[in-house]
Amino acid sequence: MSTDDTQARTNLVHLPYADAIHGVRHVFVRDYETDAEIGVWSHEKGDTQKVRISVDLSVLEGQDHHQDQIENVVCYNEIVLGIQRIISAGHIQLVETLAEKIAAMSLENAQVIKARVKVEKLEAVKEAASVGVEIERHR
Repeated sequence: MSTDDTQARTNLVHLPYADAIHGVRHVFVRDYETDAEIGVWSHEKGDTQKVRISVDLSVLEGQDHHQDQIENVVCYNEIVLGIQRIISAGHIQLVETLAEKIAAMSLENAQVIKARVKVEKLEAVKEAASVGVEIERHR
């Protein structure tokens, strides 16, 4: 199979995180560390462990831009508060589930056209700095 055949069969859409021509801004939360009740194994239940979360969003700027007003932008603090709400809702089994919930929460904002979320468990494998998942979702 040639490279062209592989590319012709995929349905991947590559959107930029930031692109002045298309009016797309990049909003991000990088390496947010917190404790979460997460994991499928019995030793992970009933306790918390350190996770690191990164969120990258492609955001439509709109015609009027932000006019230096917080209500006209996607606020990174609101993303962090949303992550905290998701984690505080209770035990999550999979890092994949946490990543999907964060992506879905991010895409609830009509300005967000793409979300890339990386969730890392920092204590799950002693020999590794981290293990986890990274996903990308778009509307």
